[in-house]
Amino acid sequence: MVKSLKLIVEALLFASDKPLTAKDIHAVLPDVKLQEITSALRVLKYEYEAFGRSFGLKEVADAFQFRSHSEYGPYILTMYQSSPSRLSRAALETLAIVAYKQPVLRQEVERLRGVDSGGIMKMLLERELIRIVGRKNLPGRPLIYGTSKKFLEVFDLKDLDSLPKIKEIKALGTDEFEQSAQVQQPAAQEEPPANGEKARQEAGPVPEDDSASEQQDQQSAPDGALPVPEPETE
Repeated sequence: MVKSLKLIVEALLFASDKPLTAKDIHAVLPDVKLQEITSALRVLKYEYEAFGRSFGLKEVADAFQFRSHSEYGPYILTMYQSSPSRLSRAALETLAIVAYKQPVLRQEVERLRGVDSGGIMKMLLERELIRIVGRKNLPGRPLIYGTSKKFLEVFDLKDLDSLPKIKEIKALGTDEFEQSAQVQQPAAQEEPPANGEKARQEAGPVPEDDSASEQQDQQSAPDGALPVPEPETE
């Protein structure tokens, strides 16, 4: 029975266009205990990991779905001849604020970003990445926003606890900065002499200038005395 149940669960997952929870499958198989369905899902997940296939059973948004591994994404995109839908930097920034600060008001998002975010939040609502979770008990009853299940599906997250922690993001940024600094600023080495200095070193010691020597003699002579000229040799 366990084997046949596993195959039924596998067929349901393949046929579904959205992730399925154990309760979703239980609604189709009411005679089967929920615990047995959960066990079948775990077995399937383990088997696909062990098989080393191009896809696996992923747990996203507290549900299960078959998903291709990321390294095969370019081939799939080529087959469909379409480019992935990308979010702008402003949209990602807004979405990140909602994800980490939820439940959050639009005014709070705009205060953190410093710009009007109404258009971007409307777009995120249309893409079902965020949702309205209620209204704040304030004058005007402003809307409260949070992320949706589709947000978890798109970013391949099991739940909100799977979001990277703020400390981890800051540490990642610090590590990248330090590595960049090490590459851009290698260890100090002794610089080779300039061309003029190198020529002087190769030519040997430079003879002293006569005028400089005379000036030095004058400075070292006592006050009121003139330097004694050297006798001429015949």
